[in-house]
Order: sequence, then structure tokens, then C-alpha cells
Amino acid sequence: MSTNTGVGTRIRTWLMTGVSYMIPFVAAGGILIALGFLLGSAYAGTDGIHAYDAAKMGITDPANPNYLSVGTWAFIIFWLGKAAFAFFVPVLAGYIAYAIADRPGLAPGFVAGALATGLDGNPLGTGTGFLGAILGGALAGGLALWISRWSVPSWVRPLMPVVIIPLLASIGTGLAMVLLLKAPVSWLIGALNSGLTGLTTAGLVVLGLVLGLMMAFDMGGPVNKVAYTFATTGLAAGLELAAAGTPVGEVGQFKIMAIVMAAGMVPPIGMALATVLNKKLYDDAERENGKAGWLLGASFISEGAIPFAAADPTRVIPSIMVGSAVTGGLVGLFGNAIPAPHGGIFVFPLVTNVFAYIAAILIGAAVTALMVNFLKGMNK
Repeated sequence: MSTNTGVGTRIRTWLMTGVSYMIPFVAAGGILIALGFLLGSAYAGTDGIHAYDAAKMGITDPANPNYLSVGTWAFIIFWLGKAAFAFFVPVLAGYIAYAIADRPGLAPGFVAGALATGLDGNPLGTGTGFLGAILGGALAGGLALWISRWSVPSWVRPLMPVVIIPLLASIGTGLAMVLLLKAPVSWLIGALNSGLTGLTTAGLVVLGLVLGLMMAFDMGGPVNKVAYTFATTGLAAGLELAAAGTPVGEVGQFKIMAIVMAAGMVPPIGMALATVLNKKLYDDAERENGKAGWLLGASFISEGAIPFAAADPTRVIPSIMVGSAVTGGLVGLFGNAIPAPHGGIFVFPLVTNVFAYIAAILIGAAVTALMVNFLKGMNK
């Protein structure tokens, strides 16, 4: 990165590097967890949310499970997903540090992330979650970069990137996480989780409007990723509440995830619908992009609207933002919830009040299509 790059741009680059490496873990792990819930529901009905519980999935002898049982596969797939999902916070921290200090920052960054979540039952876990990972990753990268600039004897230099920098930066970062960041950040995370759990319908509607605008603003860019990360990093706390017996429909974190997923599906679907409603406003390439937009939107891939926004940003971007905001507000109003961070229509069986959820997406897509065609028609 150029030395003339602004501070804001640097910070955004560091964060986006961490998020870009994190998302595959969230998507793969989250979808596997969702599949575990689906199979658990097929085996145990509404009690399928306990797919993590061997006894409730009918596994009496874990050493010799019945592989012909749906409950067994629900249990296995759920824990495969948890294995992937457990890494996303450490990966976020590790690659923020990597973006700052290159490879010497990886080890201290992963240490910060592991301490943020208490990975593998670590007794020094701080409970600081994704906020701790972001702060810890930045601290680890900054510390590693600073140490790399020390003036050392020539015989020590080969040891710096592989031993000395990771060692010293890991010690410094770990101590800072445990002694300095644990108390204030874990308190903030607890307050955030309590606030999400206690959100009123009006609060959810307002939050849905804001998150909907963010999801559509840059369709997979930094603003979209901030909203998506906000939703996905709350899922771990939501799963804990569900495991403790809280119904899925009453978990605030799952409601936020439902808002973000629905709002992210609207831009491609809305633009696909627009090309069908008035084909004359679009050229052949755009109509082909519209055909792909149906599948991309249904799969929760907001980037499907990018070709339209690139060709006509002043009309497309406001239209998809309004449509996504409408959907986000409606999902908040309906109180839909989903425990899966990705998957689109493929995880709809997990959505509470699914028909209202589908209606919210279709209404938002219709708003987008009608608005963008109206604006384009005025131009014509």
C-alpha cells in the first residue's frame, strides 16, 4: 500500500481483507449448521434446533452411531459446520493483522482471535467476540509491524519474520487482550446482545430500514460487508440462546440475520424483474444479466445487480436501496428469524413465518423494479 494512502482507506483495506477471508468460513460453516437443523427437524420436529445434542438425535452410542438414521446425519453435519464456523472470528483477526504486517502478523492475529472467542475451550478466552477480534487483529498487526522495523544485528534478521516477530507480538497481543480489552469490550458485547434480544418491533423496523440500505448500497462492497458482518457475528450468541431453550423466533440475533439476508436478495431479483416488466428499457446484455439475476438473488448473492449499477448508477443504486430498505423494514415488522448466515431460498425451511418472509422479498423487489423502470422511462 502506498505511503500516500489515507488513514481511512488503510483501515478499510485492513478490515475488508479480514472480512474477505472470513466469509468462506461463515458461509460453509453456516450452511452446514443450517442443514444440520433441517435434518434435525426432519428427525425430531420442532426440536431439531438441538441437532448438536447426540441424545436428542437418537445417538445412544457415539462410538457406533446408526448411519441409516437421519438424526445421526443431523448431528454429524451440524458439528462439521461448527468446526468451520468456530474459525471465522480468529480468521478475521488473523487476516486483519496480515493486511497490516504481512506474514509475521498472522500468528499474533490468530492468537488475538482465538482469545476473543475462547477457541478450543481456552480458559483465557475474553468473550470479546468480533469486536475483540477486530481490535486484537489491528493491535497484533501494528505490534508486528513495529517490531519488524527494529534495527537488529544482521545475524538476527533471518529469525525476525519466522520466530522473533510472531513470538513477541503474540505475547504483547495476548497480554493486551486479557488484561486491557477483556473487561470493556466484553461488557460492550454483552450490552449489544441484550439490546438485540430486547428490540421492540419499532426498533427492528428502523434497524431493518438501515441494514437494507447498507446491503444494497454497494452490493458486496465495504458497506454491504459491514451490515453482513454485523449480522453473522451475532449468530454465535444466538445459537447459545437457542441451545438454552429460547425459541428461534424470539432470538434477536436471528431476526437481524433474516433482515440482512432478505435485503441482500432484493437487488438482483428486483433488477431481473425490471427487465421482464419493460424489456425495451434494457439492451440484450442487460436482459441476459436479468436472467442470471433470478438465480443469483435467490442464492443471496447481491453482486448479481452490479452490472446494472455499473451501467446506470444514478438510477439503479437509489432504486435497489429503496427496495432493500422496504424489505428490511417489512422483515423487521413481521419478526422473521433465521439461524443460517447464507443460502438464500435453500435455507428458507428454517425461516420463521416463511410466507411473510417471501412476501417481504417480493414486495421489495417489486418496488425496485417499478422505481428503476420509472426513472429510466423518464430519461427516455
